[in-house]
Amino acid sequence: MLKDFRSRVALRTILLGISMGLFMFMVTRDNMFFASVLMGFIILGQLFEIFRFVSQTNRKLTRFLESIKYSDFISGFAADHKLGKSFKDLNYAINDVMEAFRKARSEKEESWQYLNTVVQQVRTGILSFDHEGNIQLINANAKRYIGNTTIKNIRELIDSNPRLYYSINAVEAGKSTLYKESNELQITIQCTELRIRGVDIKLITLQNIQGELQKQEAEAWQNLTRVLRHEIMNSITPISSLTSTLREILEHDLKKKDDHFELNDETTTDLKDGLATIENRSKGLIKFIDAYREYTSLPKPVFKTVLLKELVDKVATLMKEELKRTNIAFKVSCASDYLSIQADEEMIEQVLINLLKNAKEALHETANATLELKVYQQDNAIKIDILDNGPGIIKEAIENIFVPFYTTKRSGSGIGLSLSRQIMQLHNGSISVVSEPDVRTVFTLKF
Repeated sequence: MLKDFRSRVALRTILLGISMGLFMFMVTRDNMFFASVLMGFIILGQLFEIFRFVSQTNRKLTRFLESIKYSDFISGFAADHKLGKSFKDLNYAINDVMEAFRKARSEKEESWQYLNTVVQQVRTGILSFDHEGNIQLINANAKRYIGNTTIKNIRELIDSNPRLYYSINAVEAGKSTLYKESNELQITIQCTELRIRGVDIKLITLQNIQGELQKQEAEAWQNLTRVLRHEIMNSITPISSLTSTLREILEHDLKKKDDHFELNDETTTDLKDGLATIENRSKGLIKFIDAYREYTSLPKPVFKTVLLKELVDKVATLMKEELKRTNIAFKVSCASDYLSIQADEEMIEQVLINLLKNAKEALHETANATLELKVYQQDNAIKIDILDNGPGIIKEAIENIFVPFYTTKRSGSGIGLSLSRQIMQLHNGSISVVSEPDVRTVFTLKF
């Protein structure tokens, strides 16, 4: 086809050259004036024909490119063969390309419809907008949480719901924040930033966690009530039973003699032992109540910039004195001297000391015991690990160790880990544990 096109252009060019030569010859002859004028018109006709011939091809290619540019794949080229039989192949080739684009667009639209249906069906609110606030994508749940079904620009929220607008704009990429609209609507706002076709897009997810919070709150109260009942009954039951026994002893062995009462030595000893037991159980109950008061009256943190290298060195110095009398190998590491967090230093120090003391107690009977305090940065978060190679925590206990007053130790109050979790929550952080019995246990603080 291309060869035929070139031969046609070459033929027209040769004919034009011959005509130009004849024209120049005729112009130099005095008796050929009219012939030269006629030849001039012929040359003009030839130029017009070359222009028309080339322009038709250019128009065809221009139509093809414009169809692609504006996604207009309805036009066809198969019926246009005026440029010659060889251009039939060009027409068919263009139509094949157009069909391929048409099919690709159809598949793209189907994928978009599928994705949009999925986005609309999920229970999480999803919306995305560019740096100018123009909304690119929004589903029905996001509109419901926002309270505006016709929103086109996120800045429209400034007038209708300014608190939500500033919460959405304040959340940083890769992080989340909590927005409370009412007792029935508490939304976690999470943000992801991406770049599409050179445009920065902010993707926001909105999820109402009120139902889940209520469920977890109910479970927490049930666990707390169960522990409280267990601890109180452990103290009250023996006190009640022993009091009844002591009363029976007095009624049976107390003898009135003249103007006073007498008891034998055995009864007196029983009374002393019984009263001592009541005293000890009462003190235990008071200690338990004091622990409950400590758990429920945690002060608000006073935030400031805390250099973690200095913090862990301070904690390590305190712990080394306790660990000198043990066979535990203690190691401290910090990935950078400049890692810092916004926190209440005394509270975080309390959490670290509590976790290290728990680990030390767990390593009491472990051969080649090791304990490590490690600070590092991972996935845009700062983490502190407390690792030990002690006996670990069984799966059933892991599910309950953060429940207030739950303990696997004989002398423990059961509030250390629950206090640590509460402190981390006040710092918008988290505490988690992974344990493989007799291999490794890792408590992780994440900020």
